[in-house]
Amino acid sequence: MKKILFITGSINQTTQMHQIANELPEFDCWFSQLFTDNALLNHLLAKTPIFNGTVLSRKFRLKSERYLYQNALQVDFMAQKNQYDLVVYCTDMIVPRRMRQFKTIWLQEGMIDRYTLWSKIVHTLRLPSTMCGNTSLNGASNICDVYCAASERYKQQFAAKGTNINKIVVTGIPNYDNQKQHLNNDFPHRDYVMVATTDMRETFRIENRVAFIKNAVKIAAGRPLLFKLHPNENFARAEREIRKHAPANTMIYKDGNTAHMIANCCELITQYSTVVYTGIALGKKVHSWFDINELQELAPLQNEGTSAKTIAALCREYLNHNGNKKSFDPQLAIYKHLVSGQQQQELTNQQIANW
Repeated sequence: MKKILFITGSINQTTQMHQIANELPEFDCWFSQLFTDNALLNHLLAKTPIFNGTVLSRKFRLKSERYLYQNALQVDFMAQKNQYDLVVYCTDMIVPRRMRQFKTIWLQEGMIDRYTLWSKIVHTLRLPSTMCGNTSLNGASNICDVYCAASERYKQQFAAKGTNINKIVVTGIPNYDNQKQHLNNDFPHRDYVMVATTDMRETFRIENRVAFIKNAVKIAAGRPLLFKLHPNENFARAEREIRKHAPANTMIYKDGNTAHMIANCCELITQYSTVVYTGIALGKKVHSWFDINELQELAPLQNEGTSAKTIAALCREYLNHNGNKKSFDPQLAIYKHLVSGQQQQELTNQQIANW
């Protein structure tokens, strides 16, 4: 039985990988939190709190592994137990050299951070992508064999940054490909202005949180406010700031289904957060520190929740491909999947033309 290793990170990344693995029952699927083979960096990760805000930290690994064990999934941290036929990555910013001998597929898991002047310097000088301190170069290394993009606009963006466009296929991404399902929910509140925060300070980026809160209050203009805190935030600090600068009746949630909260809101305020795509897909008025028109173009494909099945079909085709890496055509593999069986009846001529 061929073996697949799925690389995990945040819970969002982990649940996406789990969905894909569920579509591949004929293979031996394993999971590992993102890792590096750099001994010095591994030591720093274990001993230095500076990395606590990143998915390389022990905190994120334990949270991910807790989910994996609860779902009876096989864990092989740092790929110590097996040799693999395929490795599925959620980032190409860290791909250990010893893992590049295997077939590799990269999966976009959410929003890509803004490409800044510093990102351009790091990219131009071919410095490690992690030196950006964000995800702006995720999908831009051209290291993996196949790249799965959320939308056509993201495909063009990754190609513009240096990844071979022939490697990139538009598959949509699990967790963000069927947002209308969240309209049917039991979240008890409705018709509020929702604010989804980010973990900028925890990941060593500059943020004026007080100014952000005051601006949210201004946008709400007397309407009820609900803050959903990022799971990686310092909750005590964030709640203290909100209580000080927002109305007394402001609702604050540290956990819960964010998509359901967005589905019930009348307006959504975000910073740098993938959840803005949920608001866009559900037709909400949204605010973001990104350009809204650009976000609408970048928004993940809505395909009624079939992204995991499509990505799994791509994994299957690649695993069963007998030629070398360069001879595999991911575009053809996706096309064959989309036009097979009953799906052929459901495709429009325009969809076929796009592929």
